[in-house]
Amino acid sequence: MTSNPSAGTVFLIGGALRPDSDAVWQRLVDEAGGAGARIAVFPTAAYEPERIAAQIVAALSGCGAHTEVIPIAPHLEGTDLQSRLHDPALIARVAACRAVFFSGGAQEYIVDTLQPGGRETAMLAAIRAVFAAGGVVGGTSAGAAAMSQMMFRDAMDNLAVLKGQWRAGQEYDHGLGFTAPGLLIDQHFLKRGRIGRMLPALRALGCRRGLGIDENAAVVIRGASVEVIGGSGAVLVDLTDAAADASLPAFNLRGARLSYLAAGDTHDLDRGVTTPSLRKQSQPGIMPAAAGFRPVLPSPRYFLDMLGEGCLLAAMRQLLHGPQDEVRGLACRLPPLPDEPAPDLGFEFRLRRTAGLRGWSGVQPGGEDDTVLDACLDVVPVRVANPLCTPLAALSASEVAALLSR
Repeated sequence: MTSNPSAGTVFLIGGALRPDSDAVWQRLVDEAGGAGARIAVFPTAAYEPERIAAQIVAALSGCGAHTEVIPIAPHLEGTDLQSRLHDPALIARVAACRAVFFSGGAQEYIVDTLQPGGRETAMLAAIRAVFAAGGVVGGTSAGAAAMSQMMFRDAMDNLAVLKGQWRAGQEYDHGLGFTAPGLLIDQHFLKRGRIGRMLPALRALGCRRGLGIDENAAVVIRGASVEVIGGSGAVLVDLTDAAADASLPAFNLRGARLSYLAAGDTHDLDRGVTTPSLRKQSQPGIMPAAAGFRPVLPSPRYFLDMLGEGCLLAAMRQLLHGPQDEVRGLACRLPPLPDEPAPDLGFEFRLRRTAGLRGWSGVQPGGEDDTVLDACLDVVPVRVANPLCTPLAALSASEVAALLSR
């Protein structure tokens, strides 16, 4: 995967930054030129654009930026979107900025407003000019999701996507295309179990890699370099060597590679090389395949909801730190919805160690600042019983005696 080295910087926040995340906002200001940097704030995706814009302005102004709120949003009352999208005065204000930042909300509002029907507006052309001149373009949550060439539009049901619900203009759409082709961006990734939609999306769209940014984390992409900042991390999904069994009647995958990058870690998309943070470089790494490896976690549990909050990271850490070469979990809906398609269809996630599996320990409880590299993932469709379990019936005295005699 190659990217345009002459373009600017992409700054993506996974959403839900915590109140103590001033360092993330400060980094955005620094990337835009430091104190006094002019940053255009687009609340286009927001359902309450004035309130959300004010919050972003406060965060950026507190870090020394000069902000310009660009009042282009479907939910701004009494505004003529079409005239504002071609307003020379507004376009000049954007052109004078060193960075453009999009709020969270719904990413379809961003693409439907700035490139309706796939047609670039004058305002979007001005944003691209900022980026082409070496500026910063990015956003948080929905504002991050809209930055890739293809994007999730409204695919909130991870399991439905795994089961094959995948429609142009509904679950997916064209994004703004500020990241390299073939790199799909997702947000709220671990919090909302979005590995369930990332994997089938990558296959369907023909993308090799996905970058799932967790809440309270951000990534800075400059050319081929990806750097993670913030309090959590990001999952890099690589399907370069993955394959599927076409004879199976449901989504399946073998040989996907997953890496979890924490704050301070960097990854080169062109070379496929990850460099851990400086603090971790001074520590010995963890390599389960190496002689003398000693597990520090007990035998793994079976994850009954692999798409649950934080379960993917917990499973990856178990693979790195535990005694077993494989960690498994299930993705299904119990009980199924009344109109659930294929209600008995589920998916078993099988994380396997590779010879190159390695990582570093962090210091945060829960391992949000661990680094885990090169875990192998298979996804196998399975049939799930409904109900999954039933109460035991009462046993007669003779049946109890028979059981005890075994």
